Amino acid sequence: MPYALAIFDLDGTLADSFPWFLRTINDVADRFGFRRVADDEIEELRHASSREILSRLEVPLWKLPAIARHARRLKAEAAAEISLFAGVETMLRSLADSGVQLALVTSDSEANAREKLGDAAALFSHFDCAASLFGKPAKFRRVVRRAGIAPDKVISIGDEVRDIEAARAVGIACGAVCWGYAAPAALRALGPDHVFERMDEIAETVCRIRKVG
Repeated sequence: MPYALAIFDLDGTLADSFPWFLRTINDVADRFGFRRVADDEIEELRHASSREILSRLEVPLWKLPAIARHARRLKAEAAAEISLFAGVETMLRSLADSGVQLALVTSDSEANAREKLGDAAALFSHFDCAASLFGKPAKFRRVVRRAGIAPDKVISIGDEVRDIEAARAVGIACGAVCWGYAAPAALRALGPDHVFERMDEIAETVCRIRKVG
């Protein structure tokens, strides 16, 4: 079945923000009163789900909206430090040129997202930003409805366990990238429809599926 709509995550999928996150997380922890992250537990946390991470770091759920707003402000201030992964624009153009609609669903603000994407932002038909930590399913449903595409022709591509969970919750295909926040083994364990080890595999896979379908 060909994909007609590809919904992308931003941080860790298209934008290389994990180094910034590691430099920032303990300042955010101090500000909002949750446990700091030790260097020797970073890899362990990359194998955990979002709920497990919140539990281990003792993050109060009621503080999540304020933490998210603060993180968006910090990202805006650090925009120059966060670049796209190599090959992102080429990949996105290949998909768009093949007739695949592009959408972006991210926890970041639309303004931050457009700034990070630069010229590539014009390739996207749909933006649904400022998603809460567990709010992507609702965002996915809204994007799919606005695009007018049947769910079985939609793929979500992200770098975290919650991206896979959100795609499954709304009945769309899920692709996981191996260069983002979550460890590849943690993503593979959930059996996503596609696992991408290189950026160019995304366009190769989606466009090949469209041709065969």
